[in-house]
Amino acid sequence: MQTSSLRRQVKNMVNQYSEAEIKVREATSNDPWGPPSSLMSEIADLTFNVVALTEVMGMIWKRLNDSGKNWRHVYKVNIHLFVLALET
Repeated sequence: MQTSSLRRQVKNMVNQYSEAEIKVREATSNDPWGPPSSLMSEIADLTFNVVALTEVMGMIWKRLNDSGKNWRHVYKVNIHLFVLALET
């Protein structure tokens, strides 16, 4: 297991993120590769639930406002918003 993955898991537990928020964090991570399409599809399906939709959009908004070394968060959120628009 990579240290970035372990660190992400610890942050998820400490901040008590929901399942939807964890999936968005994983899909928009700073890793140099894109998110799997299966994960993006799962997140799109979660948006049909009102509670999960607010959690997903809250995390997307948070990631969209990142800057500096977290530029991949913003890039991946834009990709994800495009996929959400296509799948809904």
